[in-house]
Amino acid sequence: MHTRRLGKTNLEISEIGFGAWAIGGSWGATDDAESLAAMHAAVDAGVTFLDTADVYGDGRSERLIGQLIRERPERLVVATKFGRRAPLDVAQYTYDNLRAWLQRSLENLGVDVIDLVQLHCPPWDVYYEPAVFDACDRLVAEGLVRAFGVSVEKVEEALKAIEYPGVRTVQIIFNIFRQRPADLFFEQALRRDVGVIVRVPLASGLLTGKFRRDSLFDDDDHRRFNRHGQQFDVGETFAGVNFERGLEVVDELRELVPPGATMAQLALRWILGFDAVSTVIPGAKTAEQARANAAATDLPPLPAATLERIAALYSERVARLVHQRW
Repeated sequence: MHTRRLGKTNLEISEIGFGAWAIGGSWGATDDAESLAAMHAAVDAGVTFLDTADVYGDGRSERLIGQLIRERPERLVVATKFGRRAPLDVAQYTYDNLRAWLQRSLENLGVDVIDLVQLHCPPWDVYYEPAVFDACDRLVAEGLVRAFGVSVEKVEEALKAIEYPGVRTVQIIFNIFRQRPADLFFEQALRRDVGVIVRVPLASGLLTGKFRRDSLFDDDDHRRFNRHGQQFDVGETFAGVNFERGLEVVDELRELVPPGATMAQLALRWILGFDAVSTVIPGAKTAEQARANAAATDLPPLPAATLERIAALYSERVARLVHQRW
């Protein structure tokens, strides 16, 4: 597993991490033993960075990671997120609330200090409230967390967030279907030495190439109940791309998959081709998925012709649907 530096945190982490939303909930049925096996398989493959949030399964995901870190001798870097346990109202983002939410995460994880905490896709007004970022700086100064960052929905939010010097990382959606961050934001992140954590790299599984038009999802899977943004930002589900259009583009991507690789590995390796990216955090519910994700680190850089074709597909088939929206 190759490693990369996580911006100004100076942490060296695996370039393929583990996204722990799916093991908490909202992705269909999960089994805690199977989820733990998936995380152990990821660590066995060299993964050292795990990302979760306090609302994933109401702490279930954090507790599972807490069990993992007690069972592994390796130094694992754990990031969590806070800010969505209350209504998305700037008035809720007080020091007292943030500290209470962080304390709950510390207890769930079973640790005295967390490596990284991220404001979890807060409302737009938060980015214009310096007091919120001062509160996060205070949590770092108090030794409850080593660094803080933000998880954002939109490029504009990312650009505003990194104006605050305490922001060490930005977590953002970036994949073959959502390429806008590679423009101005990546340039600015590199200039300011901000770590970039890429989430939803496989567009909620669309970029695995395993779905068909008649694929069914469980009632408690956001890929069924949030296709039109009924519960949260639609950009979190299939990266905001219409499911049928996504399948059409995936069919055209199949010819680009390197021999011996999977489409998911192609999608992950494409992301790793960008120097601004510190780590990419695909989810996994099984050990097999976790090992396959980690193996993307071994693929060589994609050929120029492949990159040109991916760029053309985005420009011609996807960009007008998503580019200015997020």
